[in-house]
Amino acid sequence: MSGDTTADSGSSAGEHPLVLVIEDEALFAKAVHKCLLKAGYRCLVCATLADAARQLAAAAPDLILLDMRLPDGTGLDFLAELRERRQSDIPVIVLTAFSDVENAVAAMKLDAADYLKKPIDLEELLRKLERVLEHAQLSRRLDYSQERESRAVDHVRVIGEHPSMQEIRRQIERVARLSGLAPDQPPAVLILGETGVGKDLAARALHLHSDRRDAPFVHVDCAALPKELIEAELFGHERGAFTDAHTRRIGLVEAAESGTVFLDEIAEIPLDLQTKLLALLERRRFRRVGSSQEQATKAWFLAGTNRSLERMVEAGEFRNDLYYRLKVLTLDLPPLRERGDDILRLAEHFIDETARRFGLPRPELTAQARRALLDYRWPGNVRELAHLIERAILLCEGTQLTPRDLSLDAATTAPESAATEALSAHPQTLSAAEAELIREALQRSAGNISEAARQLGITRMTLRYRMQKYGIAPRPG
Repeated sequence: MSGDTTADSGSSAGEHPLVLVIEDEALFAKAVHKCLLKAGYRCLVCATLADAARQLAAAAPDLILLDMRLPDGTGLDFLAELRERRQSDIPVIVLTAFSDVENAVAAMKLDAADYLKKPIDLEELLRKLERVLEHAQLSRRLDYSQERESRAVDHVRVIGEHPSMQEIRRQIERVARLSGLAPDQPPAVLILGETGVGKDLAARALHLHSDRRDAPFVHVDCAALPKELIEAELFGHERGAFTDAHTRRIGLVEAAESGTVFLDEIAEIPLDLQTKLLALLERRRFRRVGSSQEQATKAWFLAGTNRSLERMVEAGEFRNDLYYRLKVLTLDLPPLRERGDDILRLAEHFIDETARRFGLPRPELTAQARRALLDYRWPGNVRELAHLIERAILLCEGTQLTPRDLSLDAATTAPESAATEALSAHPQTLSAAEAELIREALQRSAGNISEAARQLGITRMTLRYRMQKYGIAPRPG
């Protein structure tokens, strides 16, 4: 069976994990091969270390089953060499004779994932394979997440000299220090503010200034997750827990380990899941969907919303006990229109950043453009400003940015639009005001959802969700 390449049973590469079995006992190797194929794995069998080395040079498996004694060498030597090469992260389960425990211990010191004593129970083998592969997948996800998020978090800057922003910076540093006083059960933080004010940035700044800066930062957009899948995304699920749950999956809370979980748009969490979220915050324990076993978490939970949770509690749309649990510590971010010259500071920052990122000449703002930026109401806040500056620089053909380049003409820079005046004259609920802003943006963009989302400073997916929520048709009318 050396070099058996028929093991994938016709499945394309990557559909199922590939297991490389390095074993010279033909009957035992055949039994393992058959067992793995039946369980849905792809499998290659090599009877010698030389065959295994050739296979590794051609393609890296997801896991290796390694016998300790082979015709051309020992498994320990092979494992030591493997750990010195680029493929050092491949998980290895060693197979050892009952009387050869010392080799198993030595293999574990070389970062073997686990070991099995012969004769081997095939059911136990499958259980260990699933556990080791799951752990390896989680490790890769966390490594990628930490690398990606560390780059994002390392560049976090809360820009602004307005007194309100100076106070926000002081609060972030103070709250981040407080989180370290109770590392196993840090207090929750509720970040409030309109869409686009920078709640995600504030959450990352809290993480960066805390003792958890080297642990994962996990951002959960509750508004973008389908309601029927939020629980599985947060807590994970067992194989067969529901339709399409073909494998066990780690949830975002578990992936965060002792890092930070930011629950953005927390107001969109369904009422039935709010109960489980409250239990998570109270008891620091959770269950995967389809599991009866609880798991503990040491993560720090931050939540953000642009809605009034107090009004939602009064309307029966949000649990009051969860609300009070979340608002132990609160950051209330001011809208951009109330930050004075910070608008110009942020505009200059985004001009520098965009020009550098695209390798374009840096244009200067004209006096009229600066005035237009200060006069505009910024319904999409900082996010809208960032998108507006990026678009202006990409389309700019000169050395200066004018109000026309910024798409800020007299109609849009008026202190209040007709719709805003109508809202001021006739007070409405926050939901009604939000729906009106969406209709207005769709009207301005002639029904172009992507353009409307850019104007509002939100993602296209979030806009579609809110259109569905308020029963707004894609085309204005």
